[in-house]
Order: sequence, then C-alpha cells, then structure tokens
Amino acid sequence: MNGSGREGNNRRRPFKRRDRDENWSREGQDGKKREHQPRYDKQKGIIVERPKWSPPTISHEPLPHLECSCCGKPIKDMALAMTEKSGKNPVHFDCAIVQIVKNERLEKGDVVTYIGGGRFGVVHFDSPHDHRRFKIKKIFEYEEKETRSEWRTILADRYSTT
Repeated sequence: MNGSGREGNNRRRPFKRRDRDENWSREGQDGKKREHQPRYDKQKGIIVERPKWSPPTISHEPLPHLECSCCGKPIKDMALAMTEKSGKNPVHFDCAIVQIVKNERLEKGDVVTYIGGGRFGVVHFDSPHDHRRFKIKKIFEYEEKETRSEWRTILADRYSTT
C-alpha cells in the first residue's frame, strides 16, 4: 500500500463531472455548436460533412385495385396477398391454402400452414392440443424468391425508401 487510498491494481481515473469537463460541452473551442462542425472520417482520413436527413416523399396516388385469380373477388388487404407460382397474379392468402388443400391428401393430424418465405407446408401434429411437437411432411414453394411481381413492386416502392 502506498497510502494513496487505492488498493491493488485499480488504476482508474477519478470521476469527473461532464458539465465541468470542456470536452463534453456543447460548444467547441471556436464557439460553434458541435452539431454544425464537420466530422472526421477515420477510414478516409478526411473531414466529412454529415448528410442532413430529408423526409421521404409520400405518394398520393391510389393503390391499385387487384382481384384474386382464384376466386375473382377484390383483394382488400394487400399485405396478406400472395403471388401465384404459375404466374404473376395475386391471390388471397386463404385462397392459396384452399388451393393446396384441394390438391393434397391430408391424414388425421395434418394441417396446411404457412412456414415463411412464400412457402407452405403440410405439418403433422401428434397431439392436436400440443402444438410444440410437429413434423413438416411436405413443403410447397408457392412464391418465387428470385422474382418480384409487378403489383408487389408498386406496393413496396410506396412504403419503403430503401
């Protein structure tokens, strides 16, 4: 012990209040506010101005009115619509499930469910009350991942700026 009040290898600096420290003040050495000072880019080694945020422009055009290619009824909730595997036409989510159920032979305990990524699956539950244990028997690629249909592009461009 050296009498400094610190024991062991604790070499921390004493606590310093931010409001008294010049490095934490809102104004720099030249009196300008920090928000307006250029920032230093470590990778490029130059001073860069920070880009200002600009709000996205909102389109006032009405959404397209699309009809389901299976049932012919209008699609009201476009977020739940899916694209047919055979074409570029939208279908209701429920119509897609009904279409798979018609073409597939289901056993007791089998359910057609959406498993993500534009895919449906025939899922078998051993116990109908316990949905924690299941087996995926068959997977159906309903939507193509590589191509995006025209109606989905219109919607995505309207709500997403990236």
